[in-house]
Amino acid sequence: MMLPVRGNKGFALILTMVVSALMVAVVVEMIYQVYVDVSLSRSFRDEQQASLYAESGITGGVKLLQLSLASQDYSALSDSWTKPFRLDDETGSVEITAVEESGKLNLNDLVQPNGETDPYTLAALRRLGKRLKLGDELWSALADWMDSDDQARSGGGESAYYKTMKPPYSAHNAKLSTIFELSLVKGFTPEIIVKLRPFVTIFGGQSGGLPSQVNINAASQEVLTALDDTIDDRMAERIVEERRLKPFRAAGELSRIPGGEIISQKLAGKVSVKGTLFRLTSISRVKESARTVEALVRLGGGAEAEMIVWQEY
Repeated sequence: MMLPVRGNKGFALILTMVVSALMVAVVVEMIYQVYVDVSLSRSFRDEQQASLYAESGITGGVKLLQLSLASQDYSALSDSWTKPFRLDDETGSVEITAVEESGKLNLNDLVQPNGETDPYTLAALRRLGKRLKLGDELWSALADWMDSDDQARSGGGESAYYKTMKPPYSAHNAKLSTIFELSLVKGFTPEIIVKLRPFVTIFGGQSGGLPSQVNINAASQEVLTALDDTIDDRMAERIVEERRLKPFRAAGELSRIPGGEIISQKLAGKVSVKGTLFRLTSISRVKESARTVEALVRLGGGAEAEMIVWQEY
């Protein structure tokens, strides 16, 4: 009679252990779920803080540019604002960099408002293309992409050409919206776009569609040689060295360089010594979270800055 009792007690013990194990598993799962929820909540909070830091970095960068440029009549690569600026506190960090875009050739100047090709911009792009070993037919294709008619230039292409693509599409018949739009234009391969990007922009330094002026204090040697046939590598090197020692405060100061007086006369109205177009990058970090904001701003004579492009990722 004792054996069944012992069997019952053993069964009860096993049942108790199983129930206890299940309860422990449930508790562990609940603790884990709470941990996950708390971790996600903290991660979301950190991402939001990082986003606010990055946005604040752009605002601070704009103010820094405005204060730095308000007291001088030029902008140059030797200015203090060209160096990265970093802020750290107990919560996180933010690093701000500013790059001037006014030292580049504006692709959107290639076609004038009346639909005609701008001869100066075309000549400059051809000189840049020759240096980069690019064919002149690229500029015909780009002009056809932007003008409003359907008559293809020599080497170019209008909607009739693009409708043969897979999938088919039409020419934009307007100015470029982004630099990556070039990938849709006849002849512009990814390799060519990578070559061009450091030297071209699609934004003008002046609002209202006025022709862009290249800042000779910020232009690269490649862009300088594209401005005029008389600017060879040696002349461009002299310009770069002269502005390093003392930035140009007027286009006429190119006369400080032998042969520069004639060049300054030829480039009158085409170049400037102070940029208005700047690309700001703000990178913030809060614990394991990071956010980046890139913005393109135009600084005019007024107190307000015109935000042209804003991208956060």
